[in-house]
Amino acid sequence: MKAILSRDFLALILSVAVVGLGLGATLPLTALALTQAGYGTGIVGLMTAMQAGGGLAVAPFASRVAARGGARETIVGTVIVAALSTIAMQFTVDLWLWAVLRFLCGAALMLLFTIGEAWVTQLADDTTRGRVVAIYATNFTLFQMMGPLLVSAIGGLPSMRFAICGAIFLLALPALASIRGTPHALASEEGEHGDWRHVLPRMPALVIGTGFFALFDTLALSLMPLFAMSHGIGEETGVLFASAILLGDTTMQFPIGWLADRIGRARVHAGAGVVVVLLLPLLPWAVAHPWICWPLLFVTGAAAGSVYTLSIVACGERFRGPTLVSATAIIGASWSGASFGGPIVAGALMQRVGADALIGVLTAAAGAFLVAVWWERRASLALGRD
Repeated sequence: MKAILSRDFLALILSVAVVGLGLGATLPLTALALTQAGYGTGIVGLMTAMQAGGGLAVAPFASRVAARGGARETIVGTVIVAALSTIAMQFTVDLWLWAVLRFLCGAALMLLFTIGEAWVTQLADDTTRGRVVAIYATNFTLFQMMGPLLVSAIGGLPSMRFAICGAIFLLALPALASIRGTPHALASEEGEHGDWRHVLPRMPALVIGTGFFALFDTLALSLMPLFAMSHGIGEETGVLFASAILLGDTTMQFPIGWLADRIGRARVHAGAGVVVVLLLPLLPWAVAHPWICWPLLFVTGAAAGSVYTLSIVACGERFRGPTLVSATAIIGASWSGASFGGPIVAGALMQRVGADALIGVLTAAAGAFLVAVWWERRASLALGRD
């Protein structure tokens, strides 16, 4: 477990955690400010889409940017861009400028998380990678969950609130400055070619698994309370459905990472998908039985979160150097695409078919992940025979 104890690892996860806090505050603060200004959900959705669009636009170039600029230098640059684009929102109310600033912030954060996740996987060896990535993911999630609490504290300071959020990003710079060096595999063009077109065919299950969890995470926060209320649950209790899911996701990633290190990443990865597919369809029935419902939400959140965490672990096992950066960029693009389009599809289906359509969408996405796992396994066996 040397990677967990290393100064570089601690500095890296601290800096990413600070960014998580800034991101967790900036998104709801943007929605709050727009709502207070009298804009509807359409404009709020547009600003969210612009941030996702920035990430999608930069994803194909992440490997080249990291190779040319250096991993640490690029991360420092992305932190500064995210900070300045957020601070700039304090000094303008022009929606077109806000859209551009959200786009720039999304592009910067995509690069940051792409390089950060690739870096973390390379700081660990194959025997500890599950636990190391789990610590990284848990740490980020915890700080991101604190973002809305920060918004509640600064939301009443309209003359300072975006400046405060932007300044939070800058707090990551001292930790980044303490990092001694970049792993050689990320600092050079060593290894296979990093073109995403060569990498994507080698990771369909990882892409679909990430897309599933992005969809799950987004819908749990936005539409799961509506599902609960459609079954007669009060508004305050319905909101706690998302909290139970996030609690399972946050607290169980390290134990699941430990299990993956012990009995095999691929086995636990597929098993997590099976748990989701088996448990999610029970939720409409379990809502009426609290003693079953709350544990079910907790376990489902843990399993869904591990699908994503172990996708990052698998990237570290399969790829090195520029191909690893490209793989994590593809993971990020999958997240952006699913979190952008998923709520639109799920919301429309819930309106036309009923609230239980939410469960159908999530179960179908988890099923698609299992199909991709099966396809990868079959392709691997076929190559072995050849």
